[in-house]
Amino acid sequence: MQGIKKTVIVSVINDLVTDQRVEKTCMLLTEMGFQVALVGRRKKESLPMPSKPYKTSRMRLIFEKGPLFYAEYNLRLFLLLLFRKASLLVSNDLDTLLPNYLIYRIKKIPIVYDSHELFTETPEVIHRKFVKSVWGKIERSIFPKLRDVITVSESIADIFTAKYGVDVKVVRNIPPKRNIKTTKTRKELDLPEDKKILVLQGAGINIQRGAEELIDAMQYLDQYLLLVIGGGDVIESLKKQASDLNLNNQVRFIPKQPIETLIQYTKNADLGLTIDKDTNLNYRYSLPNKLFDYIHAGIPILASPLVEISKIIAKYNIGTTIDSHDPKHIAEKLKKTLNNKKQLNIWKENLKFAAEDLSWDKEKMILKEIYQQYA
Repeated sequence: MQGIKKTVIVSVINDLVTDQRVEKTCMLLTEMGFQVALVGRRKKESLPMPSKPYKTSRMRLIFEKGPLFYAEYNLRLFLLLLFRKASLLVSNDLDTLLPNYLIYRIKKIPIVYDSHELFTETPEVIHRKFVKSVWGKIERSIFPKLRDVITVSESIADIFTAKYGVDVKVVRNIPPKRNIKTTKTRKELDLPEDKKILVLQGAGINIQRGAEELIDAMQYLDQYLLLVIGGGDVIESLKKQASDLNLNNQVRFIPKQPIETLIQYTKNADLGLTIDKDTNLNYRYSLPNKLFDYIHAGIPILASPLVEISKIIAKYNIGTTIDSHDPKHIAEKLKKTLNNKKQLNIWKENLKFAAEDLSWDKEKMILKEIYQQYA
């Protein structure tokens, strides 16, 4: 007789559709025999939730941003966790940690914490004294009491360990291998065949990620097309900026896409961009999804020289970095990079090895070891 599966409730504050990291966690837990329930929220512009081999639940909230949103979400999540049975809780990021920790204390359910970033050092928080103090107090009061903590890069893990004395494991945002049977052509995707295509993708295209300077740089790049794919706080202002500069034929905005569709656009690009500014610790030590998505799509990378990203680019020799965020410099760097066909060919060959070496099958073993103790 088969035993009853243990239930894991995984909580995250986004709308679930494009969160690759959380999806990989849920898939692994499902493969390990857990019954998984993923909880998030539904926004007005959210894409339909695709079918998954685990349960999903998206709460509709009255507020979509600001303090009232965070308060409402945390209260609703607390009540949901309070009245649902579970054997394990998985909290993703600081904005879901408090209700998970309270349930851990009340119901004695073990908790695993996955910190996707240095939340209190993000540009949306760092310059808002009161907001930073609130989140900082939550982190300081809970983090030292946690046993199983995961994060995205060695640098961030080192900061947490030094600050709180907790052993933090690193699980990078490496995508799983996807069996894409057919790659669509540029024509099928309504992309020009006579232009060099740049891609900047992400679910969090926010302030200080270099997008504004990149659009300014497009003024000097006539035979180039920039695809901005995803969402974020500055998308609307970026659209206005492109329109004001008469760049509508050189900058194309594509909303968040299911991962299978996103891959098709990425594979058709000539260069992948990740040019966050070194204005805060969170960006300085980040290791974003898009970096590994570009690698697995086989396209070279142009990046800002941030610590963890630079390590990957240098180790595998798969791209280059900018020296500044001056738009003219970015434009010249793009021209120089994409006109050097010999170097591009070397990078493309190296990308094949990098994609094989940066394998989710290897990376997930770190997660598996953590969750095995709760199986």
